[in-house]
Amino acid sequence: MKAGYRFALCCAVTLAFLLVARTATPQKPADAQTVTVLSPTYFDSNVQFLSGQNVAPSFDGWMQNDDGTYTLVFGYYNRNTREQLVIPPGPNNHLSSGEPDQGQPTIFVPGRKSWVFTLKVPKDFGDKEVVWTLTSHGQTERATGKLLRQLYITKRLTISHGNLNPGTDDPNKPPVLTLPDTISGKLSRPVSVTALVTDDGLPKQYIERSPEEGGQVNGKFHRVRLTVSWFAYSGPEGVTFDDRGPTDVVDGKVTTAAHFTAPGTYVLVATADDSLLTTTKRMTVNVAP
Repeated sequence: MKAGYRFALCCAVTLAFLLVARTATPQKPADAQTVTVLSPTYFDSNVQFLSGQNVAPSFDGWMQNDDGTYTLVFGYYNRNTREQLVIPPGPNNHLSSGEPDQGQPTIFVPGRKSWVFTLKVPKDFGDKEVVWTLTSHGQTERATGKLLRQLYITKRLTISHGNLNPGTDDPNKPPVLTLPDTISGKLSRPVSVTALVTDDGLPKQYIERSPEEGGQVNGKFHRVRLTVSWFAYSGPEGVTFDDRGPTDVVDGKVTTAAHFTAPGTYVLVATADDSLLTTTKRMTVNVAP
């Protein structure tokens, strides 16, 4: 197939997809006051925006607990590459069951965050569902949590970068991460936050060898790092860090400064990562005026 023909064919297929996507965009009934039509770029993950886009919640699976109850696991995707969105509990950030505030995130950092928010449901949950609704920048999206067999996950999946590697028979253990439960600070200056980390020294650095064209074998070096990353989970305003990571652990710790623009109670999340397995914990920061 000639290059010019292939290019024309690709253009035609792309145009057809965009037209179908735009036509299929859900709209309000004709008698509604406003009709929202999404731009075709809304459906294209290759198009990136610094700001102005919405946050989509996601249902990332469910786990069964030892006591017979279940844990629904949610995440989100902030479609912006720079803008943090703050959506307090209420009409724009709520779940279909219980009170508006059930511990869900209120600060949404750019990009995809998986397995961020968990909700425990009773033994008799059965075929019920919990819907998480987020509205931002004029767009409303929902994630439905149900006990569907194909969405069953394990704790191992959430700590192994989502690929179950290494398996449970591997000697590597997740890092041990220690954070204070609560610290205090003042709005007038950055708040120092420190994570203490210990690890078993696994995995070791290794060389991956794979056959290449012509039968030759080349080596590829994989660097193993023990790091800590930070992000803001909830609070009245967005939070920035001097170094949100991943930052290499030195002498068993990582320290950075968090910057706040409004007083209140915040929850920060730290993740220690040994390159294969992770440990995540939360810390509350009370920021005084």
